[in-house]
Amino acid sequence: MSITLYALDGCPFCVKVHDALEENGVEYETVWVEALHSKRDEVKRVSGQRAVPVLVDDDRGVTMGESENILQYVETTLAA
Repeated sequence: MSITLYALDGCPFCVKVHDALEENGVEYETVWVEALHSKRDEVKRVSGQRAVPVLVDDDRGVTMGESENILQYVETTLAA
């Protein structure tokens, strides 16, 4: 499984997603992004936006933002 989470240190929405991934036993890699929106080129490249969190599921061809959408995806699709 190839899951990547783009997150910002100290972001409460990112923490919720991290917690959900951990609680559901999902293996993933975290890419920590810059605090300045203007420095988040990699996030923009993969998602079309600079906001985080962003989850990328390479196996399923899914890229999504918005923590609530990601939490639902984790529960319905990725949960072990």
